Amino acid sequence: MTERERFLATLRYQDRDRSPISDFGFWDETLVIWREQGLPEWVDKTNTDRAFGMDNYEPSSGINPELCPWFPYEVLEDRGENEVVQQIDGVRVLKGKFMGSIPQHLEHLLVDRESWEKHYKPRLDPAHPDRFPADLETRARSWRDPARETVLGLFCGSLFGRIRDWMGVENVSYVVYDDPAFFEEMVTTVADCIYGTLERILATGGIFDCAHFWEDMCFNNGPLLSPTHFRRFIVPHYRRITDLLHRHGIDIIWVDCDGKIDALIPHWMEAGVNAMFPIEVGTWGADPVALRREYGNDLLLIGGFDKHILARSTAEIDAEIRRLTPLVEAGGFIPLPDHRVPPDVSLRNYLHYLDRARHIWGRDTHLRPMEVSLATLASP
Repeated sequence: MTERERFLATLRYQDRDRSPISDFGFWDETLVIWREQGLPEWVDKTNTDRAFGMDNYEPSSGINPELCPWFPYEVLEDRGENEVVQQIDGVRVLKGKFMGSIPQHLEHLLVDRESWEKHYKPRLDPAHPDRFPADLETRARSWRDPARETVLGLFCGSLFGRIRDWMGVENVSYVVYDDPAFFEEMVTTVADCIYGTLERILATGGIFDCAHFWEDMCFNNGPLLSPTHFRRFIVPHYRRITDLLHRHGIDIIWVDCDGKIDALIPHWMEAGVNAMFPIEVGTWGADPVALRREYGNDLLLIGGFDKHILARSTAEIDAEIRRLTPLVEAGGFIPLPDHRVPPDVSLRNYLHYLDRARHIWGRDTHLRPMEVSLATLASP
């Protein structure tokens, strides 16, 4: 099977030769530390699929349904081990130069209606030409090829997560209660931008396999926006976007959201989303097996292998692979670490995980070659 055929068969509960073998990626620091453990110097975050023999599922069409143009990325201050940076979303953060996965927000450009009108709303025009790749027509010809072997998807942006980034958690939380009309205007403008951008891409006649949103709107105890407000402000816009996708034959739509997502899953499903990613295990014990038991085959699952287990013993890694195997075999589930692999995972442990996953989930069948493996590490 081609990677595209395998991906679609898995998420449509159809027969396939094996499970996809994939990953969510790695902290930059993980690869730096792994080089000290034998990882070849040529491996970087752009070629890990090649290095580790992954199926390549990078479902991107190259469109930008978010801020356009981006703000300039600038290093504003050097503080030794840290630096103050203006990100491309206009937010100023304190970021570690090493082990700086989650920067600390310092200052937000979006603080009220005036700053919204001046800095953000103009960047949400769906007709801005820079939203689309310069070679759009050339790409569209390949998108229309029904025999295409690679997965192609659409990034659908974010209806809450980006606003939360632009304003900060505390500020946006107050706005929801103090000025709900302003909050609704922001959500509607963002949704209009996404919808208009997708309309143009879908009008090319491209055959898209999936679509995905990014939200990251939950923490370790639940959502940052109450389910009541989520249904009131967010669900209607998800619904009109997913209706558009469905009209163009896209039946696999997932949300990328970290944290404890339990309270929002039913509302996302009501809004036309049918897959969750990365099913972050965390201290709250999210579990793809439990989600399948609760939602049956209606909910597709991507992720769900506890990344923390990768830092433990190989016996524990083997046990978790075995535990998830019945769900893998049942379909509708692509197993992979539940977030980017952190630097406390050793290279040998990770390669052991891949070796066992390829054997059990991949059935040693039609696998891409591994250029970095336990065997290559053992070679002189």
